[in-house]
Amino acid sequence: MIKKVQLPLQTMNLVVGFMVWVIISSLIPFISEDITIPPERLAMVTAVPVVLGSILRIPMGYYANMFGARIIFLISFILLLFPVFYISEASSFTDLIIGGLFLGIGGAVFSVGVTSLPKYYPKEKHGLVNGIYGAGNIGTAITTFSTPLIATQIGWSATVKLFLVLLIVFALLNFFFGDRHETKVKTPILEQIKSVYKNEKLWFFSLFYFITFGSFVAFTIYLPNFLVNNFGLEKVDAGMRTAGFIAVATFLRPVGGWLGDRLQPLLLLIGTFFIYTVAAIVLAFSPSIGLYTVGSLAIAVSAGIGNGVIFKLVPFYFNKQAGIVNGIVSMMGGLGGFFPPIMLSIIFSLTGQYSIGFMLLSQVALASLVLVVWMYYQDRLLLAGEVFNSTGQGILVTDTSGNIRTVNPAFSKLTGFEKEEVIGQNPSIMKSGKQTSEFYRNMWKEIKEKDMWQGEIWNKRKNGEEYLQWLNISAVKDDTGEVVRYVGTFTDITSEYNKKSGF
Repeated sequence: MIKKVQLPLQTMNLVVGFMVWVIISSLIPFISEDITIPPERLAMVTAVPVVLGSILRIPMGYYANMFGARIIFLISFILLLFPVFYISEASSFTDLIIGGLFLGIGGAVFSVGVTSLPKYYPKEKHGLVNGIYGAGNIGTAITTFSTPLIATQIGWSATVKLFLVLLIVFALLNFFFGDRHETKVKTPILEQIKSVYKNEKLWFFSLFYFITFGSFVAFTIYLPNFLVNNFGLEKVDAGMRTAGFIAVATFLRPVGGWLGDRLQPLLLLIGTFFIYTVAAIVLAFSPSIGLYTVGSLAIAVSAGIGNGVIFKLVPFYFNKQAGIVNGIVSMMGGLGGFFPPIMLSIIFSLTGQYSIGFMLLSQVALASLVLVVWMYYQDRLLLAGEVFNSTGQGILVTDTSGNIRTVNPAFSKLTGFEKEEVIGQNPSIMKSGKQTSEFYRNMWKEIKEKDMWQGEIWNKRKNGEEYLQWLNISAVKDDTGEVVRYVGTFTDITSEYNKKSGF
């Protein structure tokens, strides 16, 4: 029973953590009426909770593996009581910075669930499970939509205090319903980091999540104030539009995970970053509110699907180090939400417009698109290499002059010749002498006419032992129809021959 409630419980934990994480950004139009915040520091106030919420994701993912999700969620919600109360009593810019920094704990809990939940499900469901859990970032939409409505009735300070009740309730739920017997992994953190930091896929996934989740966070914390100041919208209207952006991205996150379970995840990321690139270019031209809405929703679609797909890929490539890798990748995603608002503010103060900032986003998305395409074809080459190296048939590849270019391990096992001994040699070094010159002329005549030949042929091993092969030779052509190499595959059929001959 306890194991069955982990997915809904941990998803709701994430909802609450993300609700708390964006308290300041969702209420900043109200807070700024009571607390003087210099315009050039406004982005800093809204972005600062992202800092700790990003950096803490590495230890959170690691300790979730070590102690279990129940303990980490419980401690996190207790710790969040203090900054929430402190912010509700804030009276200065410094108070908001200090309190906001520790609100980051709410965003850091993300890496707890993506580390814990895959333990309860088979690998083919990890994309959907992590996608459902990741949909907990709807918490940012709930706060962004609801707090302006509540604050207009009871004030922003009392609105913040309501979150104290929510945190206490969920601390108790985790105490009673969290899984006390979750599988623990206690590999030292430095040992886990050493085992993954040289893997290029870790840093590629970090970059991809930096963009997909980073833009989600950046738009979440930036849109409310941006829509009020740039388009003159009412605060409640701006909050509702931002909530719509969050809702689209959140709903599509489990869809992205589900699609990642069924389709090629890297192809999905190619589509994601293509849309990102185009949408960011649209936003760069400072469009009307209508086009700005279309561009923002396109980014929401891409962010949602991309976020779901990436956390399908992480446990697929890093099964044994999922905790630490989830922490690193999700940290980079959080930091991706910290820098854009600050960068946009600096660019606006220097140029009076946001175009350059959005154009930079399009260029980073385009670079990511190129990297994903490269990863996709590298994976295909790796798969081909695995097939080449693991097949039980001997394989040799020659150039058009008949010189051996490469062989597979099965070739060496069957013939006794090591790869280094035959590279650059002609396959004739294995001739047994049993076939006549006429045999070889007919064989190559058929290859020239039909691009392939197959049949029985006697050859000899390195030790001089003769054996019978079933040999297939195929011509490989380029796009122009020219033969560029020949591939021979063979098996040892000597035992079958001996049985038929009565030996």
